[in-house]
Amino acid sequence: MKSISRRTFIAAGAGTAALFALGACGNSGNGGSGGSGKTYKIGVLQLTQHAALDAANDGFIKALDESGLKYEADQQNANNDQSTLATVASKFVGDGVDLIYAIATPAAQAVLAATDEIPVVGCAITDYAASGLVADNEKPGGNLTGTSDMNPVDEQIAMLQKVLPNAKHVGMLYASNESNSQLQVEMAEAACDKAGLTHERFTVSSSNEVQSVVESMVGKVDAGYSPTDNTIAAAAEQIGQIAKEGKLPFVVGEENMCMGMGVCTLSIDYTELGHMAGEMAVKILKGEDKPADMAIATESSDKLKVIKNEDMASALGIDLSVLDA
Repeated sequence: MKSISRRTFIAAGAGTAALFALGACGNSGNGGSGGSGKTYKIGVLQLTQHAALDAANDGFIKALDESGLKYEADQQNANNDQSTLATVASKFVGDGVDLIYAIATPAAQAVLAATDEIPVVGCAITDYAASGLVADNEKPGGNLTGTSDMNPVDEQIAMLQKVLPNAKHVGMLYASNESNSQLQVEMAEAACDKAGLTHERFTVSSSNEVQSVVESMVGKVDAGYSPTDNTIAAAAEQIGQIAKEGKLPFVVGEENMCMGMGVCTLSIDYTELGHMAGEMAVKILKGEDKPADMAIATESSDKLKVIKNEDMASALGIDLSVLDA
């Protein structure tokens, strides 16, 4: 039987009672015949809604469906609200789920604050060790493992130079409260230094600041760079409009951001990362492995994709044919 997946989107600040009432509406079940016959309870906690995180969710569910395991997945989306993350994580623990899938760093942090016993698989997290989620990326040592969305920052800066050979000053756009974004920006700055490009940081602390900060970049920098960042990704379409009007080209961290605001990128595949996370979850549920012993997984470099946003490039008068060479 094919599983039916539905996501429950929790309004920021929603009361606990309302959250519990909604939980039953967010289930997906798979009537597969594999495994011991047990129906596993899986809690899925997604930080917010944007295309990359949605893809990571979809890939995970696909892997579960392919496994043949019977499961019920309680899908919850916190809409980037910290208190909701904590409430959902506590709900999953109270429900006695068999495994929790945490999509994005804040979701994983909330889950680990709620339990050190229930197995947790993460996704859309750049560096687990640097974020304090695990002791070591090769040997996590606790109840959490998962897949990393570390993107090829050096190659993306090289791509920026290739597509925008006259760019000299690069604006780094990211959310200051996202530790993984900070890490990637530092890598991008190092790559710019090596390439002889100057750079300047433009940070937001919430989605409410995106418009004013991006508008402040226009005329100050020759190009913008944004890493895989949840706040920026969620506002990609809005940023794209400002970029077109201000003739400000962006090279970004991944495909979905690129189609909203960028001209090009060398992208990882979030559906594939989610699928890999799902395969890890299946091994854990079957008792074949433990999070403590499962190294953080990364996507193979040969699966990276060159993504072009031809509409944006045309609007900005940029020739992307140089990427075909």
